Amino acid sequence: MKIDSIIKWAGATATIVGTGVNNLGFYPIGPIILITSGLLWLVVSIMWKEMSMIVTNALVASIGIGTLLYNLYPDLFT
Repeated sequence: MKIDSIIKWAGATATIVGTGVNNLGFYPIGPIILITSGLLWLVVSIMWKEMSMIVTNALVASIGIGTLLYNLYPDLFT
């Protein structure tokens, strides 16, 4: 099995698990898992040189990290 296929399936699994955990209200583990899935998909999209996926997953991971930091450390943003 190719490395991109392994990372792709890990990203897909993380997306599904993260969505479930997030919807059950487990904070901050839900967003952390979803950030991880975005980063895994970002790696795959870079390997594939797929610009639309690179932009989408870079933004998903960045927004997730930013909002997590904002909620955990609000003093950083005041």
